[in-house]
Amino acid sequence: MQRKRVWQFMPMVAITAVVLILFSLISLFWDYRIALAEFIAALLLIVSLALRMGSIQKYIRSMLSKTIEGLDVADRQSLIDFPLSVLVIGKTGEIVWYNDRFRDSVIGGVDYFGADVKTIAKNLNLEAFTKPGTAADIITGNKRYTVYGSDSKRGFFVLYWIDNTELKNVVDEYRESRPVVAIVMIDNYDELMQNAREGEKGEIVNMIEKTLLSWVSTTTGFIRHSDRDKYIFLFEERHLKKLVEQRFDILDRVRQIVAGERMPATLSIGIGRGADSFAQGEESARQALDMALGRGGDQAAVKAPGGFDFYGGTSKAVEKRTKVKTRIIASALAELIDGSENVLIMGHKNPDLDVLGASVALYKAIISRDRPVKIVMSERGAPLLRPSLGQLVNNGYAQAFIEPDESLQLMIRKTLLIIVDTHRKGFIEYPDLYKAAKTVVVIDHHRKMVDFIDNAVIFYHEPYASSASEMVAELVQYIADSAITPLEAGAMLAGMTLDTRNFTVRTGVRTFEAAAYLRRKGADTARVKLLFSGSMESYKKRSRLVSLSETYKGCAISVYDGDSDDELKLIAPQAADDLLTITGVSASFVIYPAENGVAVSSRSMGAVNVQLVMEALGGGGHLTMAGVQLVGVSLATVKVKIKASIDKYFEENKLLI
Repeated sequence: MQRKRVWQFMPMVAITAVVLILFSLISLFWDYRIALAEFIAALLLIVSLALRMGSIQKYIRSMLSKTIEGLDVADRQSLIDFPLSVLVIGKTGEIVWYNDRFRDSVIGGVDYFGADVKTIAKNLNLEAFTKPGTAADIITGNKRYTVYGSDSKRGFFVLYWIDNTELKNVVDEYRESRPVVAIVMIDNYDELMQNAREGEKGEIVNMIEKTLLSWVSTTTGFIRHSDRDKYIFLFEERHLKKLVEQRFDILDRVRQIVAGERMPATLSIGIGRGADSFAQGEESARQALDMALGRGGDQAAVKAPGGFDFYGGTSKAVEKRTKVKTRIIASALAELIDGSENVLIMGHKNPDLDVLGASVALYKAIISRDRPVKIVMSERGAPLLRPSLGQLVNNGYAQAFIEPDESLQLMIRKTLLIIVDTHRKGFIEYPDLYKAAKTVVVIDHHRKMVDFIDNAVIFYHEPYASSASEMVAELVQYIADSAITPLEAGAMLAGMTLDTRNFTVRTGVRTFEAAAYLRRKGADTARVKLLFSGSMESYKKRSRLVSLSETYKGCAISVYDGDSDDELKLIAPQAADDLLTITGVSASFVIYPAENGVAVSSRSMGAVNVQLVMEALGGGGHLTMAGVQLVGVSLATVKVKIKASIDKYFEENKLLI
């Protein structure tokens, strides 16, 4: 058969030879030299084609012999009569043999003997077929196949092609038509209504709804008003990919709607996909919406069985002016304190002044309600707090603190555990204590992460707040206002000063109200200022970090290649703050060695959301202040990762360099 196919080309060769000879004969009438040259050229071409045909025939004969050696008569006959399309391929990918069914149904009657199999199936991986039972999905033309293969161990693969185009199309349609549930919320609805004139309120809502309807019209789904500030949106899975590609541009479009006092409207969107039912999808959408709100709002969160994905979140969290929620939380917390037998207060690893300020204020409030309480904090793990701890110990707090490894002895059935300044399971000071606790309260202001504490009785989380100290300062006014002395007030003011960088970033009306309350309680601003003073050596080290920086896309990146020490944990954030005072720097990243790895402190003035940049590396924080700790990596590697994360952030948010 192969010989016949090769000689099918001979008529073409013969016609070509005849034409060339005719041309040479015709040329005799003009110039015999031209005719002779043409005749010689024709002879050379004919000889070359004849030799080429011989080599092709020899090559095909060798492939045939190779196939025949591997298959006996029974095998060959069974493959010819096999009800499926069969293809035999050599180890290097050349097509050796196929049956008539394969030729007719897969390759449309065109012969591909000797050709590379990639000409038929580009994504076919022959190495995979060395493992028994391996299958591959192949698309050829408008047909889809599942290909099973076996290694004959004789120098070739035998592949069996099953045409299941219709079945796979049905599966794709099933997946594409799966329902997706989204809950859309105007997350600053109350603030918009407060800032709008009476005649503007209805207009603002109508503009938002009109924008939402325009957005929904690009899908086959529908949206319905479910509450004064919420909408439910149902659509098919096929449309979600397009919405993701557009980075949920509805967030930007709604942000252009402005109420009185130039306050823009913002949306938070929670999306549940991959659910088995509408009820499960709605629950996933609610969880996603909680995550979006917990991260500051003005963003979309998509929850699938594999986890969360986030889009947007580039703007500052909207501050809630009303303190109704604070009063409710304070009342509930007071009931929990009164109903417990003892209370333990714990912060995050490497505690800072914010943890200390919030902890001592809660400690004093709980003591005033006649409940035993301890602050779980290791002095070994908080070297930067030693001056503050010394002041507290000298003023009646000698018995207030307990080492983490001793705290488990105090954990009983009715112990209340209050976790401050973190909501992440992996960041708490002593995880074993959290695991043993039956009743947990969380008070935190950082943007919500996916590994949040999910079993808290009270989860008081306000991402717009400047610090945990600000949140506690509001709570203690309703729990035990009279118990707060200048000592606790000063500790909370120090925590607020640290997290707001001397009240320059992440401050709102309630931040200054809390600061004013602490000042009335006797907080000494001069003493707080002294807590941030350092030695001449630390100042030189900080200046060196600033001088080592380089600029990348408007971001300053500094790498400290010296030895790690406790003082560096304080100096690095200060250097990051100093870098922001340089013209043209919108964000700063200070990379320095830490225990078992590398740490990064990042800062911005709001133009760049450093929380999103750090989150890509496994860290987190706020829009203007974030960080990450990486284990088992080098300083140079972390620098490359940060640049890649900056590139991704700029690309996704379409920012100009």
